[in-house]
Amino acid sequence: MFNALMVTKNDEGKTAAEVKQIGLDDLPQAEVTVAVEYSTVNYKDGLCIGPGGGLVRNYPHIPGIDFAGTVEASDDDRYKAGDKVVLTGWRVGEAHWGGYSQKARVKADWLVPLPDGLDTRQAMAVGTAGFTAMLAVMALEDHGIKDGPVLVTGAAGGVGSVATAILAKLGHEVAAVTGRPETSDYLKDLGATQIVAREEINETTKRPLEAETWAGCVDAVGGDMLARVLGQMKYGASVSAVGLAGGAGLPATVIPFLLRGVNLLGIDSVMQPYDNRVRAWQRIAQDLPMDKLEAMVQLATLSDLPQLGRDILKGQVKGRVVVDVNA
Repeated sequence: MFNALMVTKNDEGKTAAEVKQIGLDDLPQAEVTVAVEYSTVNYKDGLCIGPGGGLVRNYPHIPGIDFAGTVEASDDDRYKAGDKVVLTGWRVGEAHWGGYSQKARVKADWLVPLPDGLDTRQAMAVGTAGFTAMLAVMALEDHGIKDGPVLVTGAAGGVGSVATAILAKLGHEVAAVTGRPETSDYLKDLGATQIVAREEINETTKRPLEAETWAGCVDAVGGDMLARVLGQMKYGASVSAVGLAGGAGLPATVIPFLLRGVNLLGIDSVMQPYDNRVRAWQRIAQDLPMDKLEAMVQLATLSDLPQLGRDILKGQVKGRVVVDVNA
C-alpha cells in the first residue's frame, strides 16, 4: 500500500480531496510503473483538486500533471527498472491518474529520460511550468529574437519565473511584468533588469500600434495584456503565448501582424512531440541556472495540496511548488 491524494465526488456534485492509501492493483493499466519522487503544483492541478473538479471527468481521481521518479517495472524495452524518468503533459492528472501518488502507472510514450545534469527534485523544480517556459524561449529563438528588452508577463508565476531566469542566463535584458510589487526583489534576483507594473500594460488602447519597445515576449497572461503587448513589439518580433490567466479573449486588431510583421506563437506543452521534449529538457539542463532555480522553490507534501490548490487559483503562489510525495 502507498499514499496518494484522491479526489472524490459525491452525488451532489461536491468534490473532496484527501490523502488515502491505495495498492498497485488500483492503478490504471499501462506499460511502465514509476516510483514517484516529486511532483509540482500548477494552475491545472488547482482546477482538478478544487470544487467541481475542473478538468476531471471520472472519479475517483489522482491529480498531478507532472512527476519525476524511478522506473520500478516496464513492459516496454525503452525503459527498465532503475531508469530515472520525467513526465509532463499528455493530460496526465486530468484524464489519467497523475503524480500526486507515491506510485504511478503510465504509457511509455509519455515518459522522457531524465537528462544528465538534473536530478528528480530539480526536474520538478522545473516541472511543467519550466518545460513550457523553455519551449517558449526556444520558439522565440527559432524565429529570431531582436535586439532589446524581452518582456515576460506574469513573471512571478511558475512559467514566468523560469522564463525570466533562462532569458537572463542567455544574456537578454528581461523586463518582468508583475501585479505584486513585493515580488520585485525576487524577480531581480532571477535576472530581471526592469520591473513593469501590471497596471501599466494591462489596459487596452484604441491605438493599434504604440512605440516599438519589446524585442520578444513570453506571455503567460493573454487577454487585454496580450492585445496591448502586440502593439508594442518591435518590427518582426515574436510573442510566445503560453497562458490565459487574464482571459481567453484577445481584443486586438490584425494591424501589428500586417504593418510590423509581428509573430504570435502558440505554445502547447501537453501534446508536444517526443523529439522536441528531449530537446527542451536538454536545453533546461544546459541553460537554466540551478542556483536561480533553487530560489524559486518551496517544498510541499501530499497533505498540503488541498490548500495549495486553492491558493494557486487565487494567484497566491509564487515561483515553483515542489511536492515531495514521500514526505
